[in-house]
Amino acid sequence: MLTVVLECQDQEPELAQTLSVLVAGAVEGLVSDVVVLDHDSRDGTSRVADAAGCRFHSQWDIKDIVRSARGEWLLFVEPGARPQTGWIDEIAEYMALNKLPARFTASRGYRRPFLQRIRRASSPLELGLLLPKKQAIAAARSGMRLSEFAKGQKLRKLSSELIPSWVARAAR
Repeated sequence: MLTVVLECQDQEPELAQTLSVLVAGAVEGLVSDVVVLDHDSRDGTSRVADAAGCRFHSQWDIKDIVRSARGEWLLFVEPGARPQTGWIDEIAEYMALNKLPARFTASRGYRRPFLQRIRRASSPLELGLLLPKKQAIAAARSGMRLSEFAKGQKLRKLSSELIPSWVARAAR
């Protein structure tokens, strides 16, 4: 089972897009729970999370969040990111056969222009982070942001593609 964790601030439409894709994972029995960590959003982020059945936290300690995850693996993604076709089967198989963290492959259909790719560093969670719960518990520190879990990790690459969150932000 998999726990999906998202960190938001005024990202209601992006959160809704990500949650709509995760529904299929819940129906298939892969996604056990979704946790939304909010940084004082003034939009409808909490309403979207509540309507989708997510655990919503406006104040939290990441150590407690990681320990309380129902799944034995955690998937950290940015609001607006959307895994593409085949992600459910691939992640289920990956979790059964591996113990190392992984990330999605960047969507071929949504690539930043060349100059933006070479000038600007991508977000550590732009392609998500699939991490065993035990490893996340060992790495968690109070006050830590989700993106810090990805730092220094040697990540395997899944063949499933992910449309990054910047695509949803650009469409606003």
